[in-house]
Amino acid sequence: MAEQFLPVLITLAVASLTAAAILILATLVSQRPRQDTVAKRDIYESGVPLLDTAYKRMSVKFYLVALVFVLLDVELAFLYPWAVTYRELLAKHSTVILVDMLCFMALLAVAYAYLWRKGVFDWGGRKRFADGGE
Repeated sequence: MAEQFLPVLITLAVASLTAAAILILATLVSQRPRQDTVAKRDIYESGVPLLDTAYKRMSVKFYLVALVFVLLDVELAFLYPWAVTYRELLAKHSTVILVDMLCFMALLAVAYAYLWRKGVFDWGGRKRFADGGE
């Protein structure tokens, strides 16, 4: 059993030694000592200096969109395999599998109705997110 893991251990050892060698060589080859200056500690992104602070309040809209994405992901993760194997499952488990999927779809419908009511799908110009919806 242990000999099965020997290639993995050898690979990890070689990778660790390579990383350590690169770090040691970079330290030895560097020509000047490190200097910590204000310019080095300043925030720098894509060659453009910052125009504003990074600590801003974000709209709830972004979080709601992320939650809807997760909801759609979970729906597809359960719905697609079920649809592919539906005939096989129906032969083995009679209508139980259909009732389970109908319950799942009903739960998703309730979630979509809630999101619709909160205005997540409203991409118009109205400001409904500032007060948390209706």
